[in-house]
Amino acid sequence: MAKIHASSLVDPQAKLHETVRVGPFCIIGPNVEIGAGTILHSHVVVDGHTTIGEGNQFFQGCSVGAPPQDNSYKGEPTRTVIGNNNTFREYVSIHRGTLKENLVTTIGNNCLLMAYVHIGHDVVLGNNCTIANSTNFAGHVKVGERVIIGGGTQVQQFITLGRGAYIGGAAAIDRDIPLFCTAMGNRAHLKGINIIGMKRQGYSKQEISEVVDFVRTMETAKVSPRAFVDHAELMAEYKDNRVVQEMAEQIRKSEVGIAPFNS
Repeated sequence: MAKIHASSLVDPQAKLHETVRVGPFCIIGPNVEIGAGTILHSHVVVDGHTTIGEGNQFFQGCSVGAPPQDNSYKGEPTRTVIGNNNTFREYVSIHRGTLKENLVTTIGNNCLLMAYVHIGHDVVLGNNCTIANSTNFAGHVKVGERVIIGGGTQVQQFITLGRGAYIGGAAAIDRDIPLFCTAMGNRAHLKGINIIGMKRQGYSKQEISEVVDFVRTMETAKVSPRAFVDHAELMAEYKDNRVVQEMAEQIRKSEVGIAPFNS
């Protein structure tokens, strides 16, 4: 049996692995499933159709799987899915999905969400992300792997943050951030490339130099980023660089456009 503090309320229909630990004053609803080794320290509420993987930690005051802050939501059995080995510090809130997208809010593996982070409905957060205190994600935000976000950042709905992006604290993001780009400010502007992040992920010096050159050339071009990546002659020298090609594809698919370059 899972180790459950006497003051906590766990619905008998909830499915908890025998190694789960539930601290004092927690509430767990009937449609919740929690995997091995996960710890709810105290005053944690897990609601809705929520699946939590293995080895997670939820510190005091976390709210997981609550109904979305969306006027269209009418109580549908949408879901929240959380992976493995994540840490959710004090008062993190995660809302379940809506019918507007894939019915699910998703958190990957090995993420650190610091105190007071809010994850809105239908957000997809990739693996190995670090999100600092008081960052807020509106609905439908997509975050790639290994993204680092400074505290107090606000992310508008339907924004995409490419993998490996680095966001400075107190940023206000209303445009997409391409992968491995750094951004900061209100409203956020692109500041360059997350070179350290690329090195840590094993990219060669040549690959990194080409990505830096690509972004600088695109910044000074007389055409928009979308026009730049669709221009065969301008893109020719980068055809063998996998990061540039992935970045170009993200720019092509962006519905809101990428953040402007630093002025």
